[in-house]
Amino acid sequence: MNILFTSSGRRVALINYFKETFQKHNINGKIITADLKNNAPSAYFSDKHIIVPKISNPNYLEELFNICKQESIHLVIPLIDTELTLLSKNLNLFEEVGVKVLVSSVELNEIASDKRKTFQFFLENGIPTPKVYTNEELEEKAYTFPLLIKPLDGSSSKGVTKIYNEKELVFFREYIQNAMVQEYIEGTEYTVDVMVDFKGNIKTIVPRMRIETRAGEVSKGVTVKSNSIIRAVEKVVNSLPHPAGCLTLQCFKKSNGEITFIEINPRFGGGIPLSIQAGANFPLWTIQASKGEIFNVQDYSWQENLTMLRFDEAVFTERIQYAN
Repeated sequence: MNILFTSSGRRVALINYFKETFQKHNINGKIITADLKNNAPSAYFSDKHIIVPKISNPNYLEELFNICKQESIHLVIPLIDTELTLLSKNLNLFEEVGVKVLVSSVELNEIASDKRKTFQFFLENGIPTPKVYTNEELEEKAYTFPLLIKPLDGSSSKGVTKIYNEKELVFFREYIQNAMVQEYIEGTEYTVDVMVDFKGNIKTIVPRMRIETRAGEVSKGVTVKSNSIIRAVEKVVNSLPHPAGCLTLQCFKKSNGEITFIEINPRFGGGIPLSIQAGANFPLWTIQASKGEIFNVQDYSWQENLTMLRFDEAVFTERIQYAN
């Protein structure tokens, strides 16, 4: 079982959890990482690190395909949003040589990568979500402050801005490319990790209350066994077109108890180490699903009230040479 993590970057904790799973369950194999840079921290924790071009490069897909053949890769796990649709559109290329890609359907990835499509999906399936204002409604000023503005195709909370008045609204609509304006929601924010097999069967759902974030990624969080959130997330996942692997959903629990969804990310989220440490064995389940196992029994034995407080660590190396 050789696994290739693409766009591995700083995802050291996740890679280490997979390595521990290999050891604990006597799984023979290697962890290979691929990234644009040779100084990605993950390079120093994988068995082998390979430099690849940008995802936008026409040769990117061919490079991944060649890595899979050369390294006898069984499973590819993409770790950033921008390559999910590309890989989902080219699943056959990999499956023809026996490589499984942990990616959901093209339709799901297109829904997740465009915030307006995400809003439309929630709306059509009767799932509570913040109102998105049309250009006509904005021109007619049919809204109340505060508002939230963000890029339609944004990721990692980049460009997400709370708007308090008309002056800010005018400025940020021009400043943020592909801007979308929506209702601002008050409530407790949760990130929810979900594991499904390649048939969409749910293995577990782990709500994590966001205590503090940094650069769009949770830095402090706590696991919460909220039945209302779990049931709401189950409805969303069962409505999605052909989900597979790990999904990360974001929602708010409002003061009246309503669960309001804002995002779908069909990949391992940055805060997944908390769910894994709590006992939700995403690495093992990922390997099992990739081998064709069907999740007939759900597992909610993970630990509640486990708190994660993240901090920076460093890798020191003389291996990298820089031009003077």
